[in-house]
Order: sequence, then structure tokens, then C-alpha cells
Amino acid sequence: MPGYRKLGRPTAHRKAMLRNLVTDLLREGRISTTQYRAVEAGREAEKLITLAKRGDLHARRQVLAYVYDKQVAHKLFEEIAPRYEERNGGYTRILKLGPRQGDCAEVVFLELVK
Repeated sequence: MPGYRKLGRPTAHRKAMLRNLVTDLLREGRISTTQYRAVEAGREAEKLITLAKRGDLHARRQVLAYVYDKQVAHKLFEEIAPRYEERNGGYTRILKLGPRQGDCAEVVFLELVK
């Protein structure tokens, strides 16, 4: 068993989708998506925030290799990481919104903890 959900997509599509979700989460602070996507995107966002807390050049390059937008990477290092300096994980939270109209998939908010 892999340590992640496949989300019904080929590997490249799944990775690109998660990169998009994480980039949007870091840009906006809150996104609406399905529950299982939110869990996986939250895991990736936690890893990036932990990397950004390190703050060295190698961490910055690793974040830039994952995040699609340079401004989002800059925001991560300058605004988001210092906010969580005293916290050892748990940077995101999931708030349930209910089932989606079309297919009854559980829709949630994935947001950064204030």
C-alpha cells in the first residue's frame, strides 16, 4: 500500500493537481476542494511550510521546484513561515462544507491556521 491516495489519476496528473492546489492555498490562504484532495494537499503544504521555516538557500530552491509561482514562494518565506515559527506542525485545517450538488462528493475548506 502506498502512503498516499491515488485520487483516480495517473501519477503526472495527480502531482500537477496537488502542486496547483498547494500553490493556490499558499496564495489565497483558503481553498475549497473535495475532502480527499484536501487531505493530500494539506500534507504537501505542511512539508513546504516546514522547509520554509528553515529558510536557507537549499530550502528556497526546493520550494521553487514545487510551487508554480515565484511570488507565492516569496510570500511563503517572507510572510507565512515566520507566522508559524513557534509551531511544530499543524499549519492547515479542514472545515467540512457538506456534499457537492452533482456527485455528492464531500466538499471542504482547506485553510492555513491563523
